[in-house]
Amino acid sequence: MNRILKDLLNLLNLETLEDNLFRGESRDLGGKSVFGGQVIGQALVAASRTVTASAPHSLHAYFLRPGDMSKPIVYEVDRIRDGRTFTARRVQAIQNGHPILSMMASFQRPEDGLEHQAAMPQVAQPEQLKSISAHYEQWLDEIPDLPERVHHTLTREVAIEFKPVDPVNPFRPTPSQPAQAIWLRAAGKLPDDPLLHRCVLAYASDFHLLSTALRPHAKLWFGDSMAIASIDHALWFHRDLRVDDWLLYVMDSPTAQGARGFSRGLFYDRSGRLVASVAQENLMREIDAPPAA
Repeated sequence: MNRILKDLLNLLNLETLEDNLFRGESRDLGGKSVFGGQVIGQALVAASRTVTASAPHSLHAYFLRPGDMSKPIVYEVDRIRDGRTFTARRVQAIQNGHPILSMMASFQRPEDGLEHQAAMPQVAQPEQLKSISAHYEQWLDEIPDLPERVHHTLTREVAIEFKPVDPVNPFRPTPSQPAQAIWLRAAGKLPDDPLLHRCVLAYASDFHLLSTALRPHAKLWFGDSMAIASIDHALWFHRDLRVDDWLLYVMDSPTAQGARGFSRGLFYDRSGRLVASVAQENLMREIDAPPAA
């Protein structure tokens, strides 16, 4: 386990302040505000601390304000419902007295039932592919005048490893289909805690969705020409999973309009089981675009 993954696990181990009240720190991943996946992962940890004998099966979150990376985040949990099978929690992530995220999470006790799933696409296995970091090293050699902050962001040590199936050079964007597939896993062995694996996947699920929606428009997710941000995020856990083994993240973006892009994704484990699904709407506003009539 590398030091960045250890740090992520520390971030997810929230400090308990009082019943239903928790506090977490943040890290700078190179963006202009707190990474949305971090806030989702911490909010899920906070909700889970108030639930027993049930596992999270879905969450629905809205990003309300940018988070300040230099300040802690307080998570307030509202125990909405404790049922025989399903339990519901509402979580507010708060900074400076204002919510930056509002999330509902639902938990279910183990239960058998009917099963079906969409088949996993046939793609190259992760052992046949290069890491996205290796691709970035190659692409960055072609752009010597890239801003130092962007260079550091793309080459830093990471908590989650990514291996794109069909890599696209973000520095030479051309219009392409709004779809991509990426293998991912935690950069090290994790403890055998099913809840921890779901919280780490919640963190990882916020990567690459926005870039999928930008692909048809040949726009960069970094730089000054676009204002980009996650607006909302929904995640469903279908089956037990291990995020320290390779998962195939299959994404597409069916539509974009009104300065918003919609993306969705499916997570498959190596045996072909569909373990989780995600959907997200993103702000993707051209800064130099003329005002609407």
